Amino acid sequence: MSLVLTIPIVVTSEMVMEWFGYSLDFPGIGAVGPVLGTIVFLYGGWPFLTGAVDEIRGRAPGMMLLIAMAITVAYGASLATSVGLFGLDFWWELAALVTIMLLGHWQEMKAIGQAQGALSALAALLPDEAALIRPDGSIENVPVAQLRVGDRVLVRPGGRVPADGRIVEGSAEMDESMITGESRPVSRTPGSRVVAGTVATDSAVRVEVVAVGEDTALAGIGRLVAQAQAAGGRAQVLADRFAAWLFYVAAGAGLITFVTWWAIGDLDQSVVRTVTVLVIACPHALGLAIPLVIALSTALSARAGILVKDRLALERMRTVDAVLFDKTGTLTKGAHTVTAVDVTAGHTEDEVLRIAAAVESDSEHPLAKAIVAAAPNRATATDFRSLAGRGVQAVVDGEAYGVGGPAFLRELGMTPAAASRRGAAVLHLVRLADRQIIGSFTLEDEVRPEAREAIEQLRSYGVGKLVMITGDARPVAEAVAADLGLDEVFAEVLPADKDKAVAELQARGLTVAMVGDGVNDAPALARADVGLAIGAGTDVAIESAGVVLASSDPRAVAGVIKLSRASYRKMLQNLAWAAGYNVIAIPLAAGVLAWTGFTLSPAVGAILMSGSTIVVALNAQLLRRVRLTP
Repeated sequence: MSLVLTIPIVVTSEMVMEWFGYSLDFPGIGAVGPVLGTIVFLYGGWPFLTGAVDEIRGRAPGMMLLIAMAITVAYGASLATSVGLFGLDFWWELAALVTIMLLGHWQEMKAIGQAQGALSALAALLPDEAALIRPDGSIENVPVAQLRVGDRVLVRPGGRVPADGRIVEGSAEMDESMITGESRPVSRTPGSRVVAGTVATDSAVRVEVVAVGEDTALAGIGRLVAQAQAAGGRAQVLADRFAAWLFYVAAGAGLITFVTWWAIGDLDQSVVRTVTVLVIACPHALGLAIPLVIALSTALSARAGILVKDRLALERMRTVDAVLFDKTGTLTKGAHTVTAVDVTAGHTEDEVLRIAAAVESDSEHPLAKAIVAAAPNRATATDFRSLAGRGVQAVVDGEAYGVGGPAFLRELGMTPAAASRRGAAVLHLVRLADRQIIGSFTLEDEVRPEAREAIEQLRSYGVGKLVMITGDARPVAEAVAADLGLDEVFAEVLPADKDKAVAELQARGLTVAMVGDGVNDAPALARADVGLAIGAGTDVAIESAGVVLASSDPRAVAGVIKLSRASYRKMLQNLAWAAGYNVIAIPLAAGVLAWTGFTLSPAVGAILMSGSTIVVALNAQLLRRVRLTP
């Protein structure tokens, strides 16, 4: 609207007609500037005028007050010209000034809106309706808002899970990329937890709802992103202070400019120069320098499964020189796997696994599940018995077998045939009839395949101290540390003492990032300079951390450092540009080069100001090129 009104003001301006060598004359031409210019000032300039009032009331002078000063001075000078006090055709410059200011403001809001679109994108992940399974087995489509904890829903192939839940029937490959940043579908089976917004890619599953509405993981992510985008950091504080000082500098420079030109005897130039100084000083670029980087960085990180709760934590991450990893569930999968099978003469590995898996098939012990998972196939067992704290036994193919550790062998009066490897757990398959060990299984908490790459990435980023902490026995901990090439190990640490390890590293002068996922990690996460809760984690761990990693991939830690350094670099670049622009532009606007014939009009000043804003916006957009996920 301002642009439409500005065009006739410019076209009928005597100065513009003189520049381009044409002439217009019709009844009322003299009223075009004052009438349409007043509309542009009051209507188009309203956001800046009201913003200025808010800044005055809050005693926090800044960008809006500077813009309001510029357009108000321009409007007052234009009115004075219309009544003959000045010999200036000033209305077209006022209209152009307001229009260009609005253009820059619109671009700023559009850019920030696009970045904050991550929140609406998260909300859009939820389907509008859910296929509710009634007690009689019938299926009814109901609004997602009507779901309650305990309801069962059908998620069809290609459909989105409507609420956090647990699979009760069926298996599917779930696309969880929108939550964790993991590009590959993940297998989910009965008993597995599924998150609202994820997609069943290949099969239908029936899900029992365990959380709805604001209690879902997706809603929690949205709150974290909103919190991070609303939060400020040291760089934002610096920008706010600079904007406040710029108000006083601009006001002082404007006053000096006006008085100087008036003293020279050129009142027209004193007005023009003063208006131009106030226009040039409008800190649009400064106001955009930090908020846009914050909005972009938090949106980008959320899409990569990195949820920034505390802006200061993200800023500190760039200075971290020690990363302390909890072992179980962070560097390892938190679940044992069979890493070696020893068999006695006359038996094969497949045969031993087949029998052991049959014996263990009814056991709920994690080690038993690992053996069952390792078997290519298994026989059928009968007469299953669990021996508390020792092992299990059953009959397979008419023969009685037992599986257990050292305590089980001692009970049978036997000695282990294989020593514990690297502190790992060792179970033995015993034929009970003749008390013969026919096979032994080494089980270890499997190191995540991506953990080695994570360590390499952190070293490449200059992190000098990579440490692991665990309550496990030292041989187990040192074996994992040796595999990964870690610098130091805290082993056999009680849960309550993990934060003491953080304090010890800090006492050495190190800036420490702690990575953990459990309740017992919460004190350490809180004490660390930066706490990162990894994977599904626990509510306590997430509340204690400054950054939450939605996936269980430790490589995301390197991604946080990369994001921290990239966003901080962009903030400083934008601040330097915005500050440098004003240092050079304000003297030019004041007319220090007028003796050479070079001057800046208010409209040209507005164009330069908007150009500075565009440079800052484009520089911030380069953050999108930062690749945070592996």
